[in-house]
Amino acid sequence: MKLTDVIRRPLITEKTTIQREDGRTIVFQVATDATKVEVKQAIEKLLGSKVESVRTTLVHGKVKRQGRFAGRRSDWKKAYVRLRDGQKMPEFLEGA
Repeated sequence: MKLTDVIRRPLITEKTTIQREDGRTIVFQVATDATKVEVKQAIEKLLGSKVESVRTTLVHGKVKRQGRFAGRRSDWKKAYVRLRDGQKMPEFLEGA
């Protein structure tokens, strides 16, 4: 799996913004079959920051309705990446 396939996008929400204020935790949407080791390697190579720990969780898709038709959003995986002390936050997240 390529590094750009492992990391889908950074998650910018109210909760992740509060966690990012400590200067060490970033949250990403990752591939559902990606492991913690693959996420760590991808972050270290793409962002150039050393990773202390990675926590992952599966987010189950919601059931959505459009009139009488019901559909289901797909499940996805979230990774909480904690950087080591002294590592700087990537530039694309600082202004958000």
